[in-house]
Amino acid sequence: MRPGVEGPTLVLVVAVGVLVGCGVTLLLERSLTRILLGVILLGNGVNALILMGGRAGAAPVVGAAPAGRLSDALPQAMILTAIVITFGLTAFLLAVSYRSWYLTGDDEVPDDIEDRQIRRAAERNEVAAADLGGEGPDADPEQVDPELPRRLRPGDGPG
Repeated sequence: MRPGVEGPTLVLVVAVGVLVGCGVTLLLERSLTRILLGVILLGNGVNALILMGGRAGAAPVVGAAPAGRLSDALPQAMILTAIVITFGLTAFLLAVSYRSWYLTGDDEVPDDIEDRQIRRAAERNEVAAADLGGEGPDADPEQVDPELPRRLRPGDGPG
């Protein structure tokens, strides 16, 4: 940095690094609650990073100070936009997490059927077959979930 020019302090840089690092680590978990916390931490870390990019100074109002001493209003506007987007994403993930917990009693993200097929093919060193399409959504075995066992209702059994 040049003499006389203020920049971000080391504490703020470390705080951004910790927030982003913890956020990314939590995003890689399988629990929707941890993913939600990761989104919140990552959003706050990015907001602090954007804030560090702005120029400090007087209020950005014309006539309040000379033009060279005004603070940069663009990072502040970007942070407000990022806060709104993060809040919307947080609300959506909270709703998905609650719905998952309500239906299954757990908020863990299950494996996808296609993920298991890809993992098995990778273990055997197979190349995935090309999907040329054209068979329709109901005839494509890659797109149709296997039949789940039907629950027996009273009166459905033999007898």
